[in-house]
Amino acid sequence: MPAKGKHRRPKSSPLTRRFVAAGTGGAALALPMIGATAAEAAPSAVPATAHSVAAAAAAAPSAAVAAKAGPATYTVVPGDSLSGIARDQGVSGGWKKLYEDNREAVGADPSLIRPGLKLTIGAKATAQRAAAPERADRSAERKAVPAVAKATTYPDNLDGWIREALDVMAEHGIPGTYEGIHRNIMRESSGNPFAINNWDINAVNGTPSKGLLQVIAPTFEAYHVPGTATDPYDPVANITAACNYAADRYGSIDNVNGPY
Repeated sequence: MPAKGKHRRPKSSPLTRRFVAAGTGGAALALPMIGATAAEAAPSAVPATAHSVAAAAAAAPSAAVAAKAGPATYTVVPGDSLSGIARDQGVSGGWKKLYEDNREAVGADPSLIRPGLKLTIGAKATAQRAAAPERADRSAERKAVPAVAKATTYPDNLDGWIREALDVMAEHGIPGTYEGIHRNIMRESSGNPFAINNWDINAVNGTPSKGLLQVIAPTFEAYHVPGTATDPYDPVANITAACNYAADRYGSIDNVNGPY
């Protein structure tokens, strides 16, 4: 029960508690405290941290710049053929593409290339640049130095002729082995690329057998392998044409064990 009497202490008003006296001397200023609690509870504004900035930067698209490459130059050496050069240099499109790119230098006959002739290997790469922000640094483009494959060279002898012929045959899908070619060459010409038969029926008919594998002119022309010389006395051209003919008639030069 509350006490009775006029000296009862009045309750403080909530509004009164929210004012404090402040000032100097005799003057006092009532300052409201309303909102202090809310101010303490309000979240502080935190600036973006370093890692968030880095993450944003990492998310931005980067400029992809394609490397620029220039054409390579190859100098023809003895024993070279367009097909062999195209294979060794990895020319896309083979000897036909190589000849097309160098037709003016080679001339009308792709099988006749002279030592010292300089051939251009590969077309000049076209620089392609992906879309990039306008602020991308253009100086980031770099030039890539094209790698030039080392040309395969063959000795100018029977071993070199057979090995080069085998490489040309592999490019054109013509079957045959070193042993089969060598065996037939030794029987037909004893390894002489200028051998000619002037006494058999072919000679009587005006088409003597010529070269390492004794091929007559009509057969040489019908089975000539593109990219090789058009001269039937040329060792590689003679071997590849003869093997192409043997593959068509006997399945492979390896299956030939006598005159064919």
